[in-house]
Amino acid sequence: MMNIKKKALIFLCSLISQTSFSQEKSKASLEDQVSRMARQIEAMQHDFDQVTKGIDDLSWYNKLSDVAFVDKVIITGPPPAVIKNPTGQGAKNPVRFSAYVFIPSNIDVNKKYPLLVLPHGGVHSNFTSTYAHIIRELIAQEYVVVAADYRGSTGYGAGFYRQIDYGGLEVEDVNSSRDYMIKNYDFLDKNRVGILGWSHGGMITLLNIFEHPSDYAVAYAGVPVSDLVARMGYKSQSYRDAYSADYHLGKSADENVAEYRKRSPAWNTEKLKTPLLVHTNTNDEDVNVLEVEHLIKSLKADGKKFEYEVYKDIPGGHTFDRIDNYGAKEIRFKVYNFLAGYLKPNKKFKDVKELIQSSYFPKKG
Repeated sequence: MMNIKKKALIFLCSLISQTSFSQEKSKASLEDQVSRMARQIEAMQHDFDQVTKGIDDLSWYNKLSDVAFVDKVIITGPPPAVIKNPTGQGAKNPVRFSAYVFIPSNIDVNKKYPLLVLPHGGVHSNFTSTYAHIIRELIAQEYVVVAADYRGSTGYGAGFYRQIDYGGLEVEDVNSSRDYMIKNYDFLDKNRVGILGWSHGGMITLLNIFEHPSDYAVAYAGVPVSDLVARMGYKSQSYRDAYSADYHLGKSADENVAEYRKRSPAWNTEKLKTPLLVHTNTNDEDVNVLEVEHLIKSLKADGKKFEYEVYKDIPGGHTFDRIDNYGAKEIRFKVYNFLAGYLKPNKKFKDVKELIQSSYFPKKG
């Protein structure tokens, strides 16, 4: 009898063990399937972004062909920040990226023209035709413009997306676009180069003039991301997680506060040598005004000469001076007036009315 009970107990234990193993195997299989599906969805998103980018590229030509030559060139920046296989073929090659070039169609190659470098905003993101009205306004003043889709930009596949080096080598890519223009177009005046950007583009603008002060005669930073340490404090956990991804900064702010400070303009203001205008808005829903206030206070503490304006609850929030309404155009006129004082464009706007007329009803010749 005891032998039968013992055998039954062994059989029951074996059955329970097999069932448990089967359940664990089933659970592991399900998790593996979910993981594969997540990777497939991510890949599809990058494919979709590439299609969207191609469509938007056509919009540039449609919106500017009457006033400008529009080109998209492929240039190079420094090698990747992180090289996973340093002995692999071409592992240390410079990173290839695209840049948009806008040249006034009535250009006289025997004259000299000022250049504006315009880095796009956004974590990843890219330069889209939503900027077309601003490019038209710049072209009307006879600026040549270059806008880089630096490493990490969307619309160029997963590999390029994961090359992001936020506040690091993407800054060097933007400066490389400036160098490309000066070396390739003889009608540009290397002493009349400015840089302007909004949001993360404003941050790149600031870091460029901090790291390459002799390359830029003037700069404008609109609602610039200024303090990554503070930013990680008021943003959501999912936002913070994006920065600590292994292909991004790799660690959270509390794990590597020095790296976040290194990439924050507000903690590098002692480097300012370039004439600078900063704008911010108290109702900005993206870049909290406290970041830009820190930047302003730091610049003042370092005894730097610069100009700034803190707008009070201006309609448009984060994009208050980039949208199409009249108030935004008034503010952009101030920006253009500041830039013109150093870059001397051939056709400086006299007032907002001329800005509107020149941009949307351009005179030929």
